[in-house]
Amino acid sequence: MQLNISKGAESNLIVSVLLQNEQCRDSAKNLIPPLTFNATPQEFDEGFFEQIKAPVKTVSGVMVDMEKFLKQMDEVKKQSAMEKEKEEKQKKEQETKDKKFKDGMAKADELEKEGKHREAWMKVPDITEFPEKADEIRKRKTELSDKFSAPSLFGSEQAQNV
Repeated sequence: MQLNISKGAESNLIVSVLLQNEQCRDSAKNLIPPLTFNATPQEFDEGFFEQIKAPVKTVSGVMVDMEKFLKQMDEVKKQSAMEKEKEEKQKKEQETKDKKFKDGMAKADELEKEGKHREAWMKVPDITEFPEKADEIRKRKTELSDKFSAPSLFGSEQAQNV
């Protein structure tokens, strides 16, 4: 608390009271005007502290609230940055996972075109790695297994010729 006492007209005193809170980082605290009183020394003796008690308490509460607000905003910014970083990491992981899935399916397609159905079946991604694409994986594996396990009209002849 900063008190300035100066002489006024007709033996009056002018007292200015300014509350300081160095812990409050908000520059808006500098906009709070000082309390100014103009009275005789006897009037100050009779009730000065009672008069400033309520306003000082109010101003102090405002400054504490300002600091709490700034701390909360700092925490929100930090949380926001953490959340953004977390989302970016999840997005990157998902992109990597999707690429791995697409690459596996592309390799299976390539092997199928070459007539290597068993190898293609082996290259189809595993359901445990991609549970969200389980139906697509099952369907693809079934298509491929039908091709290499289906009886062939010439299957026994090809086995004998080899």
